[in-house]
Amino acid sequence: MPLLEVNDLTTYFHTRDGVVRAVEGVSFSLERGETLGIVGESGSGKSVTCYSLMRLIPEPPGRIERGTAMFEGHDLLQMSQKELRKVRGNGIGMIFQDPMTSLNPYLRISTQLIEALQTHRDIDKKAALHKAIEALEEVGIPGASKRVFSYPHEFSGGMRQRVMIAMALITEPALLIADEPTTALDVTVQAQIMDIIKQRQNDLGTAVILVTHDLGVVAGSCDKVLVMYGGREMESGSVEQIFYRPRHPYTRSLQKTIPSLQTKGQELYTIPGLPPDVSKPIHGCAFFPRCPYPKTDKAEGASPELEEIEPGHCWSACGFCDSSTPIESVLAKAGEVAEDGVPASAGEPA
Repeated sequence: MPLLEVNDLTTYFHTRDGVVRAVEGVSFSLERGETLGIVGESGSGKSVTCYSLMRLIPEPPGRIERGTAMFEGHDLLQMSQKELRKVRGNGIGMIFQDPMTSLNPYLRISTQLIEALQTHRDIDKKAALHKAIEALEEVGIPGASKRVFSYPHEFSGGMRQRVMIAMALITEPALLIADEPTTALDVTVQAQIMDIIKQRQNDLGTAVILVTHDLGVVAGSCDKVLVMYGGREMESGSVEQIFYRPRHPYTRSLQKTIPSLQTKGQELYTIPGLPPDVSKPIHGCAFFPRCPYPKTDKAEGASPELEEIEPGHCWSACGFCDSSTPIESVLAKAGEVAEDGVPASAGEPA
């Protein structure tokens, strides 16, 4: 049985301006010790997916419309708040994206670190403080025995992010959800933090969900990849399948934007157009208006269904575009990008 199995997760926000379909029918599974990378542009539903699993969506206006999230045999989406409190910070740890707003400015770091230990473990305050200092040392906080008594405002942004990571790992959770965990850190520290997380996986069999924009981090750290766009699942599979045998036009376009793969001296490739407005119903393929591939005769229809190409490799089987050729060939054939930023081959929305 997988540690976590998510099926048809759907989360909407009911606002005065309409219904925002933030996450639409997302499914995936995760074994112990595995790392799942969730990638996509800003607004694609990556963070909302993770917050939905933790039931941290503000209700109202948010609401989990349907789906299941089985964690160690129990559905997270059906748990009571009392049951959830036993899971959050214990079975599941989370590294939030913004440490500026995730740490309580009125409490010392020591208080915030040992709270989870004293809540979920039978441990006295002295032993908990010792473990908190060890956790700070592990994530590279210098002078941890003194800095542990500091307040959040006495740390830099990068240091606050490390504190958040220490807080998430201190209870040795079975699942770690990391929402952009290395955003405020330089490349060297990024590598150190990812090594710490990887070491925890090796020692304890911790599973990790890694939300990131950095495809390089995904390639080097993840076992599986889930590509999201417009709140929907575009493609999923192993790292090898997604990076070496991508099928969906969006996955291919996203990979084309990796700076290290660009030809030196040439303008960096960017996906033309803007992400979809998820406050309006999306008919057909969400990526259709921005897709650089030649359009087929099928210009409209229902949302594409997920289709398994090979074992473990699924894609949103879009019949609106001809995606049978590599994206390099498509861009070369289409010529230079038009002045308005839309490729000559791009059509109107479905």
